[in-house]
Amino acid sequence: MSFIRPEAAQWLHRWRETLAGAAAAGLGAYWTVTDNGALTIIGTGLTIGGALLVFAGVQRARFRRGGGGSGMVQVDEGQLTYFGPHDGGIAAISEVTRLDLDPRHGGEGAWIVFHRGGNPLTIPVNAAGADALFDVFAALPGIETGDLLAKLNATPAQQIVIWEREPKRLH
Repeated sequence: MSFIRPEAAQWLHRWRETLAGAAAAGLGAYWTVTDNGALTIIGTGLTIGGALLVFAGVQRARFRRGGGGSGMVQVDEGQLTYFGPHDGGIAAISEVTRLDLDPRHGGEGAWIVFHRGGNPLTIPVNAAGADALFDVFAALPGIETGDLLAKLNATPAQQIVIWEREPKRLH
């Protein structure tokens, strides 16, 4: 039995890093202002760390779409795995060549992950474990996470390219 409504619990879960960062930054600021000893130095570090956690938490919260989508995503040891009800697949993160967003897929939309050596993975944005994709996408060379989040939240009318690997040049 829970004392928190399911909608409130879902909202708290979505924004958990941001709330933890705000609490840490608030405590750090309080220690910085009210103390003159070593706690001032610790408070300053806690304030800076909390502010960075708030920044990262806002990006992650904007990326999360909640659950309920079909399939499950797993990221482990440089490998992205999608287990879907009708399809699925595995892609080495280092072999990803392009990332698309298809807003028409399944009502919520889907990530299309192209990679060398296999068929593209079509992963619903609200699949179980899909929030782990933020770290995968953020690690792609040259990707702009702000641009990725803006396109995800804008819900484009057709499939768009979010990121594409620069072709290898011989010279």
